[in-house]
Amino acid sequence: MPQPALKRGDEPTVTSVDHRLASELRGFGLVGIAAILIILAGNLLVAPLSAMLVLLWVYLSRTPWREIGYVRPKNWITTAALGIVFGVTLKLVMKAIVMPLLGAPPVNQAFHYLAGNRAAIPAALWMMIVVAGFGEEILYRGYMFERLGKLFGKSIVAKSATVLITSVLFGLLHYPVQRLSGAEQAMITGLIFGTIFAITGRIWMLMVTHAAFDLTAYALIYWNLETSVAHSIFR
Repeated sequence: MPQPALKRGDEPTVTSVDHRLASELRGFGLVGIAAILIILAGNLLVAPLSAMLVLLWVYLSRTPWREIGYVRPKNWITTAALGIVFGVTLKLVMKAIVMPLLGAPPVNQAFHYLAGNRAAIPAALWMMIVVAGFGEEILYRGYMFERLGKLFGKSIVAKSATVLITSVLFGLLHYPVQRLSGAEQAMITGLIFGTIFAITGRIWMLMVTHAAFDLTAYALIYWNLETSVAHSIFR
């Protein structure tokens, strides 16, 4: 049968289409699940593509930016300073106390090639500041907390489950390259970062902290200080 002609004003508008797409992207139907899979697969092509896709998803889905932690700090300098101090301190504590107690080797063999390697500095800085500090925090804290929060809710139990799940996934991310010790360290830092994000809902300091953590690890490797720091307390 021929379809009845649309009356004037019945044509779907761009605005209505946008609203429908936004709603589907925020949901967990076919479109929503496809968006999740595409975002998670982004880094399989090139990092930090997943983080860039998260930002695109936020824009297209009309999700408030605060839902992924984009809350303007009261003071950018203070936030950056706290992130740097916390990141450096956390790495030194992990290297000197936590990882030795877990039986981790003093030297990170996966990245030992960076020791004294000037040619690798640009790539290393890109990986630690952009891919890790920016990309991993947006994906594992901002995006995953938003998605799991929609599924589990905002109760303490729900947030605790979200922290645990994202921390396990964060640890597994590091296993193929850094093996067990790298996965353990990533899981512990994931628990710390995730707890802070669950409480504050803010991501900027965590980005700085993550980058400072990795840059401190890089400095220890570059200047061959890993063993001395790892044995500074437990010899």
